[in-house]
Amino acid sequence: MKPTFLTIAFVVCLLILLFSCGGSRQIIFTDKAPAPIGPYSQAIRCGKTLYVSGQIALRTDGSMDTSSVENECRQVLNNIKKIVEAGGKNLNDVCKVSIFTTDLKQFSRINEVYKTFFSTSPPARETIEVKALPKGAHIEISVIAQ
Repeated sequence: MKPTFLTIAFVVCLLILLFSCGGSRQIIFTDKAPAPIGPYSQAIRCGKTLYVSGQIALRTDGSMDTSSVENECRQVLNNIKKIVEAGGKNLNDVCKVSIFTTDLKQFSRINEVYKTFFSTSPPARETIEVKALPKGAHIEISVIAQ
């Protein structure tokens, strides 16, 4: 069985994470963003780099508004903003963004919200269509900040 692109990308990211920490690995958690829904941290700081786990549009009370991709995107990016700030960074420090969506036809609608968070010097990014996301979400975003 051939490994998929996402499998290879995950392994590469994991290796980067393991070898870039230099012994200083810190779990980042804030109650201003939703708690993880699985066995993972909101973010990990390794050295000067902050790795924020994929976020869906959960609110801190566990509810989610899936009425539009714009509402989901805005909630996801607000969650990321709060986690990044809890890690001692801000959105201007974000250098890499990964967006996963269940409908690539929503690309322009996602971009309309996205550009309000990253209006100047936007980070590198990829947008990938996936079959499904946790809790019926239509968008999930993870970031890396330096």
